Amino acid sequence: MIKTNYHTHTYYCDGKDSPEDMIISAIEKGFEILGFSGHSPLLDTDWGMNGDNLQRYCEDLNVLKEKYKDKIEILCGIEHDYYSSNSTKGFDYIIGSVHCLKTQDGYLPLDDSAEILKDGINRYFDGNSLKLAQVYYDTISDVVNKTGCQIVGHFDLITKFDELSPIFDTQNHQYLTYAKTAIKKLSESNVLFEINTGAMTRGLRTTPYPQKELLIFIRECGCDVIINSDCHDRNFLDFGFDKALQLVRECGFERIAYLSKGKIQYTAI
Repeated sequence: MIKTNYHTHTYYCDGKDSPEDMIISAIEKGFEILGFSGHSPLLDTDWGMNGDNLQRYCEDLNVLKEKYKDKIEILCGIEHDYYSSNSTKGFDYIIGSVHCLKTQDGYLPLDDSAEILKDGINRYFDGNSLKLAQVYYDTISDVVNKTGCQIVGHFDLITKFDELSPIFDTQNHQYLTYAKTAIKKLSESNVLFEINTGAMTRGLRTTPYPQKELLIFIRECGCDVIINSDCHDRNFLDFGFDKALQLVRECGFERIAYLSKGKIQYTAI
């Protein structure tokens, strides 16, 4: 299978490296396609691109696409948060994600830390993690409609801290019902679900998003998957890819999706 990644962050948002440094690393690691997905602007957050950064991000990638066209295919995408309002016109693709939930006091971050998430559950959801899960999965079920995305980012992001600091019972029937209901709704749009190894890079998880039970249901709903590293550091562009591929095979998938020349394509596994 060809080596690709479409979830890549640079110093234009909360990543460590420049786009060119990422590209050079991707070439060294044997990537054939590298897609960038800077965070969309979102008020009250410090990880989204502001208007000036967003423009520079696009301009920089347009130059780099041409510079490296004989060595690697470069795509300029965006990771568009559910609550962002900027235009997505002109991007090569969109990853739709839910990084926070709107509350009466602003946005509750879902992936900053276990402590912030637990405090938010206590403050806004009566201390009941299932109530937050219900709102989260109801929100992400609408992410294609809201963002026009081709890829759903880290579908069960709320479980980021569960291996080290359990918050959700991910085997709970009601929890799985909320998640599977969202998958079923999203499957109607033929969107791709990403296998995301980002939390593995940070030592927070030993397996990718989404969990195995949900991946099996994604396959049963007839959806395809795409492997991404959610990379914020060029040294980890392909981190966990072997484990992700093994998981995909164990869940019964026979192909992996990738984006090239403006189209969704597939490679057999």
